[in-house]
Amino acid sequence: MRIAVPRETAPAECRVALVPESCKKLIATGYEMSLESGAGTAAGFPDDEYRALGVTVGSDPASLVGSADAVLKVTVPASGAAQRLEIESMRPGTIYLGSLMPLRNLEAVRALAARKITSFSTDAIPRTTRAQAMDTLSSMANISGYKGVLLAAVAFNRYLPMLMTAAGMVRPAKVFVIGAGVAGLQAVATAKRLGATVVATDVRPEVKEQIESVGAKYVGIELKDSAAAGGGYAGALSDDDQRRQRQLLAEQCAQSDIVITTALIGGVLAPRLITADTVRTMKAGSLIVDLAADGGGNCELTKPGETVHAGGVTILAPLNLPATLPYHASLLFSRNLTAFVEAFTKDRVFQLDRQDEIQRDSLITYAGEVTHARTRDALQKAEHHADTVP
Repeated sequence: MRIAVPRETAPAECRVALVPESCKKLIATGYEMSLESGAGTAAGFPDDEYRALGVTVGSDPASLVGSADAVLKVTVPASGAAQRLEIESMRPGTIYLGSLMPLRNLEAVRALAARKITSFSTDAIPRTTRAQAMDTLSSMANISGYKGVLLAAVAFNRYLPMLMTAAGMVRPAKVFVIGAGVAGLQAVATAKRLGATVVATDVRPEVKEQIESVGAKYVGIELKDSAAAGGGYAGALSDDDQRRQRQLLAEQCAQSDIVITTALIGGVLAPRLITADTVRTMKAGSLIVDLAADGGGNCELTKPGETVHAGGVTILAPLNLPATLPYHASLLFSRNLTAFVEAFTKDRVFQLDRQDEIQRDSLITYAGEVTHARTRDALQKAEHHADTVP
């Protein structure tokens, strides 16, 4: 069975789906490996490292994916006349594995289904103990939380730690982290290591202990309705809880020097938590780093991929932060994909098992159909909207 790894072509994407370490493991498991030339170069993994392991390195992406039984990528495979025809070059029945983010990439899902590709999206893998080693969403969120605080430290015009100097004491910066998932907890830990005073909140009160364990003070409201969406994800709040939550956030933002936002509903869509009015109450020179920019942003004034200056407040909205640390991002992502493949390999062949919880939840398209319920609903809504718009 042959696995192919094409070069990533999305703007500023420097990661590679499989690093040499993982290729060595999969070859030992019984797979044949193919790689597009230059696929690992930007991440620090040159072609020669792959060749030394017996990986076939080629320069024709259409031939590469067309001869493969499975295609592994970091992001969405290319499709359409203006791009490389990766999806169209795959044979029907080919397995695709990567981070599809299907709710954000409905056209790619439609193309995969039309081509009868068996596609798995690693960001849909359930957050269970058994699936932890396969969870790319958590691996990449960890990097985002870390790098987001570093961006804040560079952009902030003051020290983060408390310092005792001959000229007197410098007080520590106050950092407020919104959302205590993987990215938020890593942001808390990184800000604490840099010496800041950290406060954090989450709509799931059960994470209070986790917030405190990495050195932050927990603040939150007592919810009338649970905001847990299952699988470790946060869900939407009731109207009354939203009102009280907005008030809490406004109070904390007004007191903070740096605000780091990481909140996503279901791990995908970013709720608007910081209003323009809240930004206007913040101190001059303060900073917001919106780590939910890929999902639309948590701040009303956020412009994904841009830096906005609103009065005296700076709002950073970086996209795809893991790609800015491509060596370790690729290493972790590759280990996640390898764990997925190895878990379902028997007799040197990947075994499709739609009854298995991990495969069932992460399977997006199969045999010409969209099998993932939330994605199927989103496609139907998009089609209905298109039909009703004059």
